[in-house]
Amino acid sequence: MLKLCIRPVCWLLLYFGCSIFVGSAQAKTQQWVDDYARYVKSQANKYNVPGYAFVYYQQGETPKVYVHGRTASSGQRINKDTVFRLASVSKTFTALLLAKLVQRDVMQWDMNINELVPQIPFKGVGMDQLELQHISGQSSGFMPNAYDNLIEADYPLDRVLDKLSELEPICAPGQCYTYQNALFGAIEYYLVSQNTSYHRQIQEQLFTPLGMSNASAGKGALMASQSWASPHIAIARDKWRKSMVESNYYRFTPAAGVNASISDMTIYLQAMLGEFPTVVPPELIEYITEPRVRTTREIYRRGWRQYLKNAHYGLGWRVYEFEGHTLNYHGGWVKGYRADVAFDPKAKAGYVMLMNAESNMINSTTAEFWKRYYEQAEGK
Repeated sequence: MLKLCIRPVCWLLLYFGCSIFVGSAQAKTQQWVDDYARYVKSQANKYNVPGYAFVYYQQGETPKVYVHGRTASSGQRINKDTVFRLASVSKTFTALLLAKLVQRDVMQWDMNINELVPQIPFKGVGMDQLELQHISGQSSGFMPNAYDNLIEADYPLDRVLDKLSELEPICAPGQCYTYQNALFGAIEYYLVSQNTSYHRQIQEQLFTPLGMSNASAGKGALMASQSWASPHIAIARDKWRKSMVESNYYRFTPAAGVNASISDMTIYLQAMLGEFPTVVPPELIEYITEPRVRTTREIYRRGWRQYLKNAHYGLGWRVYEFEGHTLNYHGGWVKGYRADVAFDPKAKAGYVMLMNAESNMINSTTAEFWKRYYEQAEGK
């Protein structure tokens, strides 16, 4: 028969027993993350990647940040406050910003394209149905990546939008997945017409209230950062050359113009996991990550295909079914940079990786992270 132990020694045993259990669990977590970090470093060395930073955050635990390499061959060592370009990861910030502006009744998801850019009438069949939600949700109906070539040729924003306005869609808005960059210029165009700007709104609505002190929008802000990672382009297999920061996609800031450090992105993950509800209300997170249009080709993407069972696009976020788990994800790629962000809202975990090179290594390292995360979570 068990007897109830009420002596002080029993309380000590209980306390130290719990401490040992918690300490053991933390040590186990640290071990698999350290193992993963060694894997990433080995891949970076294999492909001669100049530098990267990544963070794993599990709600209730201390964020685990790893940095490697330099801002350039003769530059500073990368640290937690080194700023990188986020490329298309910017679209996740744009969706959140739009959700906040909609909540404040400054904009509406059903705003028509001809209300966003009234001086550039969109003439294609069905364009009277094209709305803000279709732009953020990548379901405009235009052929994928329409006029990205004009962005890369340094055409000004209004000229690119003018060309888009004459384009015939391949499907009705909201009916098919058609990834765009140029069309996001309509958001910038509208904000400027309202005597504000994307730069100002994202700073006031997100960066400042969240305390993302190194985050910014625009080329000038990147290069004014105390520490920022220079872009590197491939000149041969696994060989990189430092490049100039290009302005082209910065002209379409809502699509690809946000900059941030891994410290900033840690805060962003915490916000997306519901830890700053007065700044980022949970209902906004749920709304922008709701699956809207199926993205079939994503299921077969390199590095991920063995894990994905289904894939959709929400508003600024991809929604993956990763071996039975819902994973909200987006990647980014502009000349000289790659970035990935992902979080599991149910598991309350998130991951971000930033690189100052265009290496495809990021495809496998991000997928590998989530494979290992779920394996350890399920005790495999």
